Amino acid sequence: MQRTALITGGNRGIGFEVARQLGQKGVRVILTSRDDAAGKAAAEKLTAEGGQVTHEPLDVTRDDSARALAERLGAAQGGLDILVNNAGAMRQGFNADIARDTIETNFFGPLRVTEALLPLLRPGARIVMVSSGLAERDKLGPALKERFHQPFTRDEIVAHMRRFVDAVAAGKHAAEGWPSSAYVVSKLGLNALTDHLARELDAAGHGILCNAVCPGWVRTDMGGPSANRSVEEGADTPVWLATAPEHRHQGGIFRDRKPVPW
Repeated sequence: MQRTALITGGNRGIGFEVARQLGQKGVRVILTSRDDAAGKAAAEKLTAEGGQVTHEPLDVTRDDSARALAERLGAAQGGLDILVNNAGAMRQGFNADIARDTIETNFFGPLRVTEALLPLLRPGARIVMVSSGLAERDKLGPALKERFHQPFTRDEIVAHMRRFVDAVAAGKHAAEGWPSSAYVVSKLGLNALTDHLARELDAAGHGILCNAVCPGWVRTDMGGPSANRSVEEGADTPVWLATAPEHRHQGGIFRDRKPVPW
């Protein structure tokens, strides 16, 4: 049976290249984006190159958008085999608004999309979270660092992400042990979420794997022209996590196809 993958933020950068490489492997790709026109153009380009790619609109910051996507897909097909949570944001500066928007996109986005689409994932499916090597627990204060070395429940992770945003708004984030980077905190939360989902999926017993990847510093609109990696290199490990039959890791963070500490 042909595998089907869904990629968030697939209209450009790493997401677009992951869609391309999965298509080259014979995977049917559903490419999602918040910008409808850009997403359709990206899907048409990959289809013209020989891929089997369609577009679906999705704003990862909205619950109703994720639910509507799940309803459309549930009515149209039998299920998904691969979910790549790639959509993300890195804004310049640091204040409460930036913290709120970044956490909403980079942490709550993957959480709401995964929760909405989980009923559509077939046994043995793969979930890939696109994280970052910047998300190091050493950037946290001692108490938070120790806490992030322990397992979280979903509610606990959510509470910590909201607490960070509130602390930034109150001017207390540094005193509470948070770094002055919403991007770093959002990806720390995503790593903790990956670990939690992996344990939850193991308990469910359907063989669904959930792992995260650090693609490195990649030449994209986000990474900039000075980055030391091409999009092809950045997409390699996410595609490997999504497709390699010999890969059975669960709840890890990977770079260059190898587990890395965070």
